[in-house]
Order: sequence, then C-alpha cells, then structure tokens
Amino acid sequence: MKTTSYYPVLMTGDVTATMRFYVEHFRFKPLFESDWYVHLQSSEDKRVNLGIVQGDHETIPEAGRGRAGGLLINFEVRDVDAVHERVAAAGLPILRSLRDEPFGQRHFITQDPNGVLIDVIKPIPPSAEFLAQYAPEAVGA
Repeated sequence: MKTTSYYPVLMTGDVTATMRFYVEHFRFKPLFESDWYVHLQSSEDKRVNLGIVQGDHETIPEAGRGRAGGLLINFEVRDVDAVHERVAAAGLPILRSLRDEPFGQRHFITQDPNGVLIDVIKPIPPSAEFLAQYAPEAVGA
C-alpha cells in the first residue's frame, strides 16, 4: 500500500467550536466546511491536515459513533516556547508544563474543547540513556 496522505479526523459533538479552536490557537485554515465535516490545513505547512466530523453523522458506522477519546495528537514545532506563551496567554489549559524530557523533547500538553490532548513538541538531543534506544536514522547518526 502506498499511502498518499495521512491525517487524523476528530469526532465531536460541536464541529464549529472545534474548528474555531484549531483555527484560532493552532493556525489552521478551513479547506472544506459543512455542518457535519470540516477539513483543516495548517496555514504554515500544507502537509499538515486535520479533519473534524460530527460524531453521530450517518457516515460514521454506528459502532464507532461518538467523540474522540483516549487520543493524544502531536504538533512538532520550531519554537515551542513561543507557542506555549501564546496558548497560555489565550487561557488554554496547560496539563503538562513546558519542560525538557530526557527522551529528546521540549514540550507541553494542552487540550482541545473535546478533551483531546495536544502535545506541542520541539525535538532536542536525547540523553545518552535514551539515545541508545533510537534507530540511527532517527537521530541523524
């Protein structure tokens, strides 16, 4: 299988509010809007996309209908400190404070209106302990 695109689609009870959240706080723009589905694209990188669907829409199999749950999405950014400052100033909840992790990330975690966790990350060099766990191509070795 040759995958030509990959993006998550969040199921929600409020498509419009969820769209507004990602547009306002994470710089997405709508490429398609209907009352039950929105397709967003990053205004900074067209390869970064996100779908939002009404969780009880008829296109969702009944067994899978609902809201996104148990989900953590990652946004890898160049300046995690600036994003942290911006979203904290906007009043978004900070569930994990901005910190450096020995496994090779400077990050913080917030959440969207549906409870989906958002991990905003800047890769940093891992500690020697964690470096040994990376594939060589993952660390530029």
